[in-house]
Amino acid sequence: QVQLVESGGGLVQAGGSLRLSCITFRLSFSRYAMGWFRQAPGKEREFVAAIRWDDITYYTPSVRGRFTISRDNAKNTVYLQMNSLKPEDTGVYFCAADLSLKSYAAAYEYDYWGQGTQVTVSS
Repeated sequence: QVQLVESGGGLVQAGGSLRLSCITFRLSFSRYAMGWFRQAPGKEREFVAAIRWDDITYYTPSVRGRFTISRDNAKNTVYLQMNSLKPEDTGVYFCAADLSLKSYAAAYEYDYWGQGTQVTVSS
């Protein structure tokens, strides 16, 4: 079955950087839009960034200019480069795949999800 596996999370001080990766298995990767979502303790899962099959990107306003989403179709992998991290960026980060991307920020639109990777930003 389709599998998405995130990596790259960890503990970092405010102002630092992390690069998340999400490798996919048994997915026609180049046909799918890929998204990153995050969930902080006690809060709902929220949209962070998405990239379409044609490399068009979308960001939530709070991360625009600090985070960059990219994809490597040859490696079936999507990345999230996170710079200038803030404590409010703390949470579990999930990658997700969506074939149609009718609403890039809506979690319910995505077809497949990974298990998540923890990002903790200390002040």
